[in-house]
Amino acid sequence: MSNSYLTPSQQKTKKKNFIIIATLLVLIFITFVISMNTGVIKLTPMEVFKTLFGQGDAQQQLILFEFRLPRIVIAVLVGMGLAISGAILQGVSKNALADPGILGINAGAGLAVMLYISFFPTTKAAPVYLLPVLAFIGAGLTAILIYSLSYKRHEGITPMRLILTGVAVAAGISSAMIVLTLRLSPENYQFVATWLAGSIWGSNWRFVLSLLPWLVILLPFVYAKSRVLNILNLGELTAVGLGASIEKERRWLLAAAVGLAGASVSVSGGIGFVGLIAPHLARQLVGAKHQFLLPAAALLGGFLVLMADTIGRSILEPSEIPAGIVVAVIGAPYFLYLLARLKE
Repeated sequence: MSNSYLTPSQQKTKKKNFIIIATLLVLIFITFVISMNTGVIKLTPMEVFKTLFGQGDAQQQLILFEFRLPRIVIAVLVGMGLAISGAILQGVSKNALADPGILGINAGAGLAVMLYISFFPTTKAAPVYLLPVLAFIGAGLTAILIYSLSYKRHEGITPMRLILTGVAVAAGISSAMIVLTLRLSPENYQFVATWLAGSIWGSNWRFVLSLLPWLVILLPFVYAKSRVLNILNLGELTAVGLGASIEKERRWLLAAAVGLAGASVSVSGGIGFVGLIAPHLARQLVGAKHQFLLPAAALLGGFLVLMADTIGRSILEPSEIPAGIVVAVIGAPYFLYLLARLKE
């Protein structure tokens, strides 16, 4: 909408939202610089900038471009994917507690990846690009199962039934994953245990390239559906009255949410609560309109995962705490807080 059609109040809100989004970009940049200097070998901000522009020595270039930069890029991309997935699920289901982790979608993606890891090596180039596809299949089948179990004729899907079904399915999948670990070698078991805790394990450029196409395609698609998400939030009767094809749009949006969550989980492991926290914080900062909510949620998700990974790498050097655990320390109390608010 052109600024000439906006009221002074709307123009002020739009300007405020742009400032908030710009602030989030600055926060990500600051965390990026800090993360670049996090590790056994320290790099000062000046050394980081020199190396980025080709002025660093061989060791600095190796540390920056082969170890730290791919991991940082993956952390930001994963956070964006999980946050947008959560925003879609909350918008489509009108459920404030919807999140790909809580609903079991992440667990389904994780099971598919774990099955692959259990039977095939992941060191060759081709399998790396196959992982997001396998995760998408696992997440998609899980989403269909949850949707089928939650749906009741003449009632549809209620938010509480959806949450309870998702929690139950996630518990069942987690049990299956525990059984699968019994056939793993000690080395693979250690890897899987770390992966399940939410470690950024795909930390080279091949994993960046395997994840990037999913986000490049799906994020613009979801943003193009911003108006549809706004209409869906008005209720089914109003949405139908405005000409929206409810079921068709829901299926497309749910497919995008599953794709984003599955692709993210395939390289990050079981990082939960990002899809819950980021959309809620974005809604408080920029309001409920998805034209601003989606970019703000994506930036908050990227910032949250990058910050969690940086804290996890620095707090117990040279050991690491998986980013998923750091996020859970923040996310679990926030989830309980939201649950308490919904009961009021």
